[in-house]
Amino acid sequence: MSILKSLLKIRKKKELPVQTEEPPNAGEDLTSLSLEELQEKVKNEFGSTIDLSMDELKTEGKDALIIYLTSMVDTNLLKEAIWQSLNGKHDGIKLTTEDDLKSLWKEKFGGAGYQLIETFDDIITAMLYGNIIIVFKGLGKAISLSVPSSEDRSITEPSTQTVIRGPKDGFVESISTNVSLIRRRVKNRNLRFEKFTIGSETHTSVYISYMEGISNVKIVQEVRKRLNSLRVHAIFESGNIEELIADKTATPFPLALNTERPDAVAANLLDGKIAILVDGTPFVLLVPAVLVDFFSVAEDYYQNFMMGSFLRVIRYLSFMIALITPSLYVGILTFHHELLPTPLLLGIIAQREGVPFPAVIEVLIMEVTFEILREAGVRMPRAVGQTVSIVGALVIGQAAAEAGIISNIMVIIVAITAIANFVSPTYSFAAAARLLRFMLIIVSAILGLYGVLIVLVFIVAHLSSLRSFGVPYLSPVAPFIIEEQKDVFFRFPFWSMNKRPSYLKTQSPEKKPKTGSPSPPPIKGEGAN
Repeated sequence: MSILKSLLKIRKKKELPVQTEEPPNAGEDLTSLSLEELQEKVKNEFGSTIDLSMDELKTEGKDALIIYLTSMVDTNLLKEAIWQSLNGKHDGIKLTTEDDLKSLWKEKFGGAGYQLIETFDDIITAMLYGNIIIVFKGLGKAISLSVPSSEDRSITEPSTQTVIRGPKDGFVESISTNVSLIRRRVKNRNLRFEKFTIGSETHTSVYISYMEGISNVKIVQEVRKRLNSLRVHAIFESGNIEELIADKTATPFPLALNTERPDAVAANLLDGKIAILVDGTPFVLLVPAVLVDFFSVAEDYYQNFMMGSFLRVIRYLSFMIALITPSLYVGILTFHHELLPTPLLLGIIAQREGVPFPAVIEVLIMEVTFEILREAGVRMPRAVGQTVSIVGALVIGQAAAEAGIISNIMVIIVAITAIANFVSPTYSFAAAARLLRFMLIIVSAILGLYGVLIVLVFIVAHLSSLRSFGVPYLSPVAPFIIEEQKDVFFRFPFWSMNKRPSYLKTQSPEKKPKTGSPSPPPIKGEGAN
């Protein structure tokens, strides 16, 4: 205790403020720099990087300098369009003022967007975003033109959220392409995109998207506030953003829905949610997210409502199977034999004859082994990954059963659990069931099915305490909203769902006018009166 008290009495040393060394004259005006000085400063800024290019040219008797990073721009377009045009004569244009510079640009590149910049820091930032910089001697301003490299992955079918019936295109790593995929589906003037730059080292572009006049203004402001408050050195994936802006991080359940599907994002935007797009990843975040969002997929709305409802019930059932089946096996065999029919109990006992481990150890061995096989199948090259999974599941499981290490019923239990876990449409939500399953197994070995029930009660209480941007995680089930049950456990016919989720408190609650069920016209002679 004395050691603990002495440790608690130690005061923290006062931390000195971190000195962020600014580049010399980073905000220096270009009017004070000659082309030679500017060239030298850019070289000092980027060091000896091989992709820095600085070319000199002369147009209308005016010396100019083109600066860009070859790894970030389309060099073919640069050579064919810009370089050849600037090397020519431009009659009647004298490059002495800013207006002359604009006139030159309109003559040769009238349709190309450009920006006039006037500080050294702006030049460096623009280059890092894939722009070329053209500086004319004595003008004090430079032209920044976006000529980004076109080396992007082509649009393909999403790899994690496939559908049988529905659009086959998915998001890619280019944020501009992802914006266009959403725009193509929501051709609405009220669709908004706002840009944020996050990461002191990576300067990652992050967009938020929402529907003006539909989305809750307070939720949009909260998303802006949380993104503006981020102080991190790097952002590489939307998962980084998800963890940094979540209401509570001490939970295995995801508080933001991630998807690769543009149609899912478009549908959620029209419901009043906010999308967060991160440059460099095909996964888009949707907030606020509630529990029922992780059991519905876009394909539910592309087929008959009865089939969509059936599949949704299967997902709920599969989640419960994946969560509690191994713990039920352990609890029944350890404490509650009377719950099983006598013939089944005798068959299980006969199979376990000769197994040297108790039920809990048997389950843990198989569950950990399967997690290892699952991770190996993901990390191995595609050509052999599937083979590893099949060999591990069939050969090793069968061999372990024949060797007497585990029982045959245990192989069945683990197989059913794994297959049920794969039914979940969202990988991050399925991972929560994988983590909680181990806790349930251990508690079941100590307290039996009573322990399983206690843990399940704690899980429900924990879910009730969660919030996603202020929205209760169990909405619209808890608090229970009777009008919202048309799209929770079952999907009602599409014509009957005419309101947006009330828990989002949207500006426009009505999604579409009320219409009755479509019906055939009356037979001739009927209904005439």
